[in-house]
Amino acid sequence: MERVGIVGLPNAGKSSFFNFLTENNVPAESFPFCTIEPNVGILVVPDNRIEILAKNEGSKKIVHPFVEIVDIAGLVKGASKGEGLGNQFLDHISKVDVIAHVVRMFNDERVSHPYQNVDPKRDIEIVETELILKDLETVEKRLEKRFKVARAGDKDARREVELLKELKEFLSQGKRAAKFPRHDEFEKNIVRSLFLLTDKPQILVFNVDELNDEKKRTIEDIIKERDEEYIIINVKLEEELKVLPEEEAKLFREEYNLDGDKKKEFFEKVLKLLDLIRFLTATHNEAKCWTAKRGTTAYEAAGLIHSDIQKGFVKVEVISFEKYLEYGSLKKARESGAVETHGKDYVLREGDVIHFLFRA
Repeated sequence: MERVGIVGLPNAGKSSFFNFLTENNVPAESFPFCTIEPNVGILVVPDNRIEILAKNEGSKKIVHPFVEIVDIAGLVKGASKGEGLGNQFLDHISKVDVIAHVVRMFNDERVSHPYQNVDPKRDIEIVETELILKDLETVEKRLEKRFKVARAGDKDARREVELLKELKEFLSQGKRAAKFPRHDEFEKNIVRSLFLLTDKPQILVFNVDELNDEKKRTIEDIIKERDEEYIIINVKLEEELKVLPEEEAKLFREEYNLDGDKKKEFFEKVLKLLDLIRFLTATHNEAKCWTAKRGTTAYEAAGLIHSDIQKGFVKVEVISFEKYLEYGSLKKARESGAVETHGKDYVLREGDVIHFLFRA
C-alpha cells in the first residue's frame, strides 16, 4: 500500500489535515509536539466507476481506491541533529512514498508559531534544510565507504564516488535530491539506493484561512520558484463543513475563495507523483478499484489481487470502462465481442475493467 507522510513545522495544521483526509479524530492541539508517535489512517476517495460496476454486476461489497496517511510530528531547526526528537521523526519520513508538506498560511493568535510569525517561504526552507542535512549525512557516509573501494581500483566504485561528490555539492546548495539530474540507469540506481528523504515526491499543502490576493501572489511566487505539485486548502473550514449538506458547504467554500473536492484533488496528485493508474474488477462478492504502477502487466496485476491467481494465470479479459458503459454488463459485452482477451504481457491502462481466468 502506498504511504503518504504529512510533515511540516509544529502547529502548521498537520494533524487537522490528517483528520480531514482520514476522518479520524486525533489530537490537534495548539502547542508543539502534540503528535510524537505517528498517527496512521486511510484516505478513501470514492470512484463512481466502481459504484456503477458493482450495481451492474451485482457485487455485494464495494472497495474504493485508498492510500495510507501518516501524520508525522513537526520538524524544527536542528532536527537532523536530533533536536525536537528529530531523528525519530526523520526515520518516520524515510518510510513513506510521498511527502505532504503542510505550510502554515493562516493567522491565529491562539495557535502559537515556533518562530513567532507566519512566513511560508521561510518555513518551507526550515523543514527542507533539515531533510537536506540528513541526506548530506547519508551521502557522506556512502562516499567514505565507496572511496576506499575506489582507491583499490574498482571502476564502478570510482564512477560512484564521482557521482556522490556531485550529489553532495548539489545538496550543499540547498537543492532537493529529487531535482538532481541522472543520466543513465547506473546513476539512477545509485541515487535510488541511498533512499534520500528529499528524493521523495512532494506535495505542498498551503493551509490558508481566507485566500486573498496577497496570499495568492505568495503561493504563485513559491510555486514558480519551486515547480512542485500543490493544493490550497482551508483545513479548519473543511473540518467544520463536514456536517453541512454539500450545496451549503459549496456556498461557504465560494465565500472563502476556495472550491472543489480537496480530498479528490489531493489523491489525484498522489497518483500523478507515484505514476499510478486505477483498474477495476468485479465479482459477485466484491467490486474493487485497484491502484498499480503505470506499466504494470496483467501477470503482475494478478499478483496484486492474489498469489493463487498469479500462479494459475491463464489469460485476462479486458474492456475499458467507457466501452463497458455502452453494454451495461460484462456478460453483454462478452456476447457482443467487445471484451478483449490478453496474455501475461498485456499492460494495464487507466480505467480498465478486467477479469482474470486462472487454474485453481
